[in-house]
Amino acid sequence: MDGLTNFLFPTTPDATSVSVFLLAARIVFGSLMMYHGIQKCLSFKSLSLEFPALFGMSSKTSLMLAIFGELVCSVGFVFGFLYRLALLPMIFTMYAACFVALRKAPLLERELPFLYLIIYIFMFLAGPGRFAIDQLFVG
Repeated sequence: MDGLTNFLFPTTPDATSVSVFLLAARIVFGSLMMYHGIQKCLSFKSLSLEFPALFGMSSKTSLMLAIFGELVCSVGFVFGFLYRLALLPMIFTMYAACFVALRKAPLLERELPFLYLIIYIFMFLAGPGRFAIDQLFVG
């Protein structure tokens, strides 16, 4: 019974369980974002003609930066390598999707990038946990 009480009403956070949760969140949300990046890579030629040109960049440049944020940075995010640095382009990409590219779209179309944005901001603040490559470089 003591284990159940401790689980339901913890007095101190268990670093291992928190780190396992953060690892699981990195794997789930990083893999989902990687999927979006892979789809953009596979459709690059056709997408580059219709992708929104943001911040004065061409459609092709905007698409390449979105792929970088969604695919390349997601790999670093999942493995916890340059974790917060990898999250910055991911956060910026979801911000641009939600509040720039889709600013006139109904909320339902903006919901997914908004959810990713909030999750990535929370993950940025929480850090990668103990099960991350970055931990190999910390004293």
